[in-house]
Parts: sequence; structure tokens; C-alpha cells
Amino acid sequence: MNPLGQQLAALRPALLQIARQRLCNDAWADDAVSETLLAAIEKPPALGPRSTLHSQLLGILQRKLAEQMRRDRNEAHARFDDDRSLVEGPLRWGDPEQQLMQHQFFARLARCLRELPPQQCRAFVLHTANGLDTDEICGELGVTANHLSVLLHRARARLRNSMLRHGLMPAML
Repeated sequence: MNPLGQQLAALRPALLQIARQRLCNDAWADDAVSETLLAAIEKPPALGPRSTLHSQLLGILQRKLAEQMRRDRNEAHARFDDDRSLVEGPLRWGDPEQQLMQHQFFARLARCLRELPPQQCRAFVLHTANGLDTDEICGELGVTANHLSVLLHRARARLRNSMLRHGLMPAML
């Protein structure tokens, strides 16, 4: 394998993780990363003094993700079971009982998130878990800022009701 191929192979897992977070679909994420790597092989990025292969690939991947989201806007739905980074963050050493309770909480939360309509779920995850700003989310979802506000409001309301049904929040809230 040539040096570029080795570098691309080493960067693939990180790119795949980013794509999965954005697309919430493993197959689409794999396609987007494959297209990104193929683009890099066909036309190797010209690296400037302040540029790295990783940053160049991220730029290509962002374009591929936007294309994928436009193509599959109505079909995308979040998967949260396999991606702890969306809601849990890094593993920490500590009390096993507390970790079990936390794991159970996030499993129930993932179930609640899956109950949301796909576009509301994606808007919520992009805003809350990924921390994207309004313009970025609107660009990825193809909606106006006002529509995004409505999507987020509805997602929060449905999530709150779902969490109450699954015993994740006190009924007084």
C-alpha cells in the first residue's frame, strides 16, 4: 500500500464516526466516507503550509454528507444505540452501579429519541448533541430558521412526553 493509502486507511475510522453522527445511518455513513476516500485517491489533496490531510478530508466529507442528506432527507432516522458519544461522552471509571443506571438511562433516552419523527430527531441531535448552529442545521436539513425553531420545539415537547412515559422524568415537570 502506498503512503497515501496508508494515511487514508488510518483516518477512515475517525471519518466514519463523524459521518455516523451526522447521518445517523451506518450504511449512508459508510457510503459517504467511501466516496470521500475515493475522491482523495482520484485527486490527492494539495496540502498547504497550514493544511493537513485530515482537514482536507473533513472538507470533502462535509460536502459528501450534505449531498447524502439532500438525497435521503425524508428517510434518515437516528440510531443511537451504537454511538455512545452522542449522549454519554467518554467512559469514566467509577461506581459500577451508577454506571449501570446511567447506561440504562441512555438506553431509554435512545428509545425516546427513536420515537421522534425523523426530521425532528435529526434537528434535535444536530442542535443538542452535535452543537451545530442554526445556519449549519438549516443547510443540512434544507429548512428555514423559523421551520427549524418549530422542529426543535416539537421535538422537545415529544421527547418530554416520551421521557415521562418511560419514567425518565418526574411527572411534576
